[in-house]
Amino acid sequence: MRKIRLTFFIISLISIISMMGITINGEINRMKNSSEDYKDKLIRFHVLANSDSDEDQELKLKVRDEVIAYLQPKLKNSKDIKESEQIIKNEYENLEKISKQVIKENGYDYDVSISLTYSDFPTKQYSSVVLPHGEYKALKIIIGEGEGKNWWCVMFPPLCFVDEETGILDKETDEKLKKILTKEEYELITNKNSKDATRVKVKFKIVEIIDNISKKRNA
Repeated sequence: MRKIRLTFFIISLISIISMMGITINGEINRMKNSSEDYKDKLIRFHVLANSDSDEDQELKLKVRDEVIAYLQPKLKNSKDIKESEQIIKNEYENLEKISKQVIKENGYDYDVSISLTYSDFPTKQYSSVVLPHGEYKALKIIIGEGEGKNWWCVMFPPLCFVDEETGILDKETDEKLKKILTKEEYELITNKNSKDATRVKVKFKIVEIIDNISKKRNA
């Protein structure tokens, strides 16, 4: 009788684990399939410091702040990614001047490289929005050797400017997201608050880990 109970318990446990695995796997596949299309509707912002020294990291953030302050009003009324791309490309020269001016004012003479290219990003939470890992088009600024830690946000729609403390998007940014994303894409990455977003972030992290394992196996 005891063996029968133990066998029943083991079978039940295996069934529960299997069902959980199927559910999680289905959710992961849904998230992966739904997250590919909207990546081409966003522009990220990627800044790489010269090195990991405290001074170079602080300089990176100063360059970031000035570039965001300059581009924010110019991208505010942009209707789509193509318009935003053109605005950014038209501002390459000014962005380089701004970056070099900040660098010079802080006592350095690093060179600056600016481009609009695809970069690999990890899973990231912006207030109540969670973006999965993957290749995104990004405004990329490399300071000096570009060997230090990087910093990133979303330039379009303007998630660089959301209020992280409130845990919710401002109405204007939320409306812009709704316009450029499909309903399914919008519901996938937006949440009622930052707590819900954190739970979604964990799911995206699982997808990221699984993808990284697959890449290593196929390498």
